[in-house]
Amino acid sequence: MDRFLKLQTLLGVITLILLATGLWFVWNAPADFQQGGAVRILFVHVPSAKMALFAYLVLTLASVHHLWKKGEGADIIAEAAAPVGAAFAAVTLASGSIWGKPMWGTWWAWDARLTSVLVLFILYVGIIAMRSAMDDAVRAGRVTAILVIIGAVDLPIIHFSVQWWRTLHQPASLGGGGKPSITGPLLTPLVIMSIAFVAMGAYLLAVKARAVRDRRLLTALEVERELA
Repeated sequence: MDRFLKLQTLLGVITLILLATGLWFVWNAPADFQQGGAVRILFVHVPSAKMALFAYLVLTLASVHHLWKKGEGADIIAEAAAPVGAAFAAVTLASGSIWGKPMWGTWWAWDARLTSVLVLFILYVGIIAMRSAMDDAVRAGRVTAILVIIGAVDLPIIHFSVQWWRTLHQPASLGGGGKPSITGPLLTPLVIMSIAFVAMGAYLLAVKARAVRDRRLLTALEVERELA
């Protein structure tokens, strides 16, 4: 069996188990004394936000490696990571808007954290569109890698935005360098869902990377057939 397929299957099973467990805890989690039932939205919003950032970090590292070593494997990872990250960024923006309506009284605010995440989503879309618009795969890999590296400046802006500027957005729920802003019985489902989203991200990356690799192999075979 193909190694990618084995990894994909394993990650898929792990993801389903973790998501089922996490959703059970979310369903049975008590309402927050301030946010009420809306706090459950954060169990999707927070993990998706972290994965949107992590996917771009993977994308950046793969792009640097591709420019440095000229390896196709890194470019495959870079191409696969972009749509995965875009999906997580879209979920982050959507869930944040849904949570913001009852909490802030508006679907959207031009807050530093929200705006920088929107920029991240636009970066993802631009990277995907730029690669799709180029017929030369080698050139597309190089050009998009440069754009990715330039866009990486948005990552620290997103992470530190709640510290650098006065924002509506609450401090980091997990991994903020101090005590998590979500504690008690609400912390367990958040941690489990965060782990589940990591597994989901790895699964989606494996699926997409395998699809990209197979497409490139098929394209190479078609070119060889035409030249024969």
